[in-house]
Amino acid sequence: MKTFNHIPVMLNECIRGLDIKPDGIYVDCTLGGGGHSKEIASRLTTGRLIAIDKDEDAIMAAAERLYGYKERITIVHDDFKNFRHILDGLKIDKVDGILADLGVSSYQIDNEERGFSYIKDAPLDMRMDRSQYLSAFNVVNEYTVNELTKIIAAYGEERYARKIAENIVQYRENRSIRTTGQLAEIVEKSIPAKFRWKYGNPCKRTFQAIRIEVNGELEYLDAAITDMVNSLKSGGRMCVITFHSLEDRIVKQRFKEFFTDCVCDKSLPQCVCGKKREIKILTPKPVTAGEEELGNNSRAECAKLRIIEKI
Repeated sequence: MKTFNHIPVMLNECIRGLDIKPDGIYVDCTLGGGGHSKEIASRLTTGRLIAIDKDEDAIMAAAERLYGYKERITIVHDDFKNFRHILDGLKIDKVDGILADLGVSSYQIDNEERGFSYIKDAPLDMRMDRSQYLSAFNVVNEYTVNELTKIIAAYGEERYARKIAENIVQYRENRSIRTTGQLAEIVEKSIPAKFRWKYGNPCKRTFQAIRIEVNGELEYLDAAITDMVNSLKSGGRMCVITFHSLEDRIVKQRFKEFFTDCVCDKSLPQCVCGKKREIKILTPKPVTAGEEELGNNSRAECAKLRIIEKI
């Protein structure tokens, strides 16, 4: 297995944001390469870290990397969107802190056999959890032109979604689209030459859209954020790192709803809904990576960190 390398994004900002208590209970929703988890665990004495990931490669690599902290860490192979179910299974009611880094790991992108990258030719896959059935191959070769248009437009915010979808369907009439290279060639040729490289690699948006569809990245995210906030102790902190506007919009909206007092009609003389503010928003504007980090890790460029504290 290729080495699972992943530079943790905004590591110092996340650790400061969590305000870790040595005896606290913390959850790293996306274990990945274990960088964030290691820093959290190193600050615990009698506390406990629950580290979740649906990628078995990540779990295998992190279990070795975090071996020195094994008494403080419980690793769970699952999707963080099952957050409340996971805690219930561990007989944990409330936690002191939660970290959710929603990005794809460098290992997944760089490992050719995983089929995430439009730079390297590889079998179409893009599954974070390789035990699931749905892969990029299924999406690209089985979805209708309307279904492809919808996901490429919605998840990739791609202006030429319809043309890309039509060309995918036309291509597969003669043979299956089996590799990232084949897909990248179709996408590139579907975009008018004068706009093709205007915003970087022309394949970025379509590949993002298909990856989101394969892994259900936005599905139930709002419900998961709700479960996380509800699982925090009073004074507990939550850090969420997003990498594209669709994720960030969902996180921002859920935090706004928890931050809002009273949702009654303004014409009423007094509140009848009884809703009370449940969180403090510690980052009115999302935190972004500094120049030094960007110089060492270009993949932090799109990252946005939002931090809240439970009242």
